[in-house]
Amino acid sequence: MFFYAFEFWQVVSALVVDHSGSRVLSGSDDYTVRMYDFQGMNARLQSFRQLEPSEGHQIYDRDGLTLGEFVRGDMYIHDLKNTKGHISGLTCGEWHPKTKETILTSSEDGSLYLWDVNDFKSQKQVIKPKLARPGRVPVTTCAWDREGKSIAGGVGDGSIQIFATVGDKHEGGTHILYDPTLNERGALVCVARAPRKKSVDDFQAEPVIHNPHALPLFRDQPSRTRQRDKVLKDPLKSHKPEQPITGPGFGGKIGSTKGSLLTQYLLKQGGLIKETWMEEDPREAILKHADASAKDPKFIAPAYADTQPETLFAESDAEKEDK
Repeated sequence: MFFYAFEFWQVVSALVVDHSGSRVLSGSDDYTVRMYDFQGMNARLQSFRQLEPSEGHQIYDRDGLTLGEFVRGDMYIHDLKNTKGHISGLTCGEWHPKTKETILTSSEDGSLYLWDVNDFKSQKQVIKPKLARPGRVPVTTCAWDREGKSIAGGVGDGSIQIFATVGDKHEGGTHILYDPTLNERGALVCVARAPRKKSVDDFQAEPVIHNPHALPLFRDQPSRTRQRDKVLKDPLKSHKPEQPITGPGFGGKIGSTKGSLLTQYLLKQGGLIKETWMEEDPREAILKHADASAKDPKFIAPAYADTQPETLFAESDAEKEDK
């Protein structure tokens, strides 16, 4: 919901809406408070009431009419508990959540006051925050708890302090919720209630929903075991070494092609090259080179030409039968 108003000459620094949403209060840097009613607003979008600043601390009703003015304290009294009101400007005000006649205010004089709207001559209670050094530090904001039994105040030194308003004084008092010099990690938990301890019965298994047709961004990630098995099957990702060459050789070389050239492999598959080494006699295959080796010896034979006796080969069974 947005609305435009042309009555401001300065920046609007505060804005609040009532619970019903029918009225809005705005505060600007020109020290004026304007009240707007959406149900009674015309096309000119003007406020129905404008509140000017005053020297005292006044309280208004929902229609902007003055209900009363709280008494102002004596600025020459050092102890604020001995005076009847604030001696400086107010910074915040909050109604009691259950008792409509009680209001809480905080001021720049470093104190919090509890007031009764039926008696504007004196306050009900004066609350002073605890300070590391004596002096006056302004209280910038204040708030009630839901039950109206405790008060929280934000002090100008950076601390957040909680005060008990009812009950035994030994149980109440001032509790510093946050101190910038002591709390290095910030405000973690409330000091009024200890965190609940976890029990074994608190365990609850989270349901797992599998959706195979989900988008890649929302798809379930595969398990690490399946990913590892898939990587091991890939020779490139697993850096698997090459397998040794197996199978029968050809021409003194090992290989499935039985030759060093692809052409030989293709000719063999086409039937143009026939393998006869399986049908040949190894002894005859060696002896057919005997005459060539005797006439033109190579490698070891020339070194023993003078001392080596004549080579004698054993006769085959076929030659013995012929004789």
